[in-house]
Amino acid sequence: MKRISYSQYSQWDSCPYKWKLNYIDKLGEYTDSIHTLFGTSMHEVLQTYLTVMYNDTIKMANALPLDEMLLHRMKTNYKNIMGRNGGEVFCEQKDMEEFYSHGLLILEWFKKKRDMYFSKKNYELVGIEVPIEYELPNNIKFIGYMDVVLHDTLRDRYKIIDIKTSTMGWNKYQKADKNKTDQLLLYKYFFSKEQEVPIDSVDVEYFIVKRKLYENLDFPQRRVQTFSPASGKPSINKVVSNLQRFIDESFEDGKHNLERDYLKLPSKKNCKYCEFNQTEHCDAGVK
Repeated sequence: MKRISYSQYSQWDSCPYKWKLNYIDKLGEYTDSIHTLFGTSMHEVLQTYLTVMYNDTIKMANALPLDEMLLHRMKTNYKNIMGRNGGEVFCEQKDMEEFYSHGLLILEWFKKKRDMYFSKKNYELVGIEVPIEYELPNNIKFIGYMDVVLHDTLRDRYKIIDIKTSTMGWNKYQKADKNKTDQLLLYKYFFSKEQEVPIDSVDVEYFIVKRKLYENLDFPQRRVQTFSPASGKPSINKVVSNLQRFIDESFEDGKHNLERDYLKLPSKKNCKYCEFNQTEHCDAGVK
């Protein structure tokens, strides 16, 4: 059985040919950065805080040394990445220090304003990094991990939260980018299937923490931005249908379809950061 993730589907949706180069030809190389290291580390600290808050007490969560935890996670993740990539330096010490200082500001703000976003009243923690493993036709299994899942016990509703780190938050174009927002729509669909709960009783939300704030503004700014994409049945049906098209076109009985001519979709957005653009593997890209 072939396992697929949202990142696979998203890449195919943007450019099927790039997906083919990465997942069939296996030509791509994942590159770590200070951004991915910081994002992972911030995820882990916030998830630990929420676990203690919901499973124990708010007082115990507030007593956690979040600054030390973040520093420890960043150092540990740095060592792990260096171990995986053969010791190749991927960020400088000054980058670590800068991002850590931003992280301290985020965590300080979060502790003060936490009750704006996370309440214990009538809420229970379903889980952190809740797995999705849903079998689909064509011998395919969709896998994913939901950062935070809460249950509103009063209204019997669920909320799937995806934590994102961002430089200065999402603008209107990022909010409209389906390659970002479709992830939670699929998680909502599969969660409702696996847990056998009505899909209308599941809400989704992006919890976006911002490293930087705009300068010289006269009004206070928040370090956290929340955003809930449209996730009604029309939106869900559209992305589920497109996921099925990805499976039908790219797989045969759990194996990659090697005979298909995968479409190239050159555009400024797709090609700007594509490692295959203007190489021997693809000359269709936009310079």
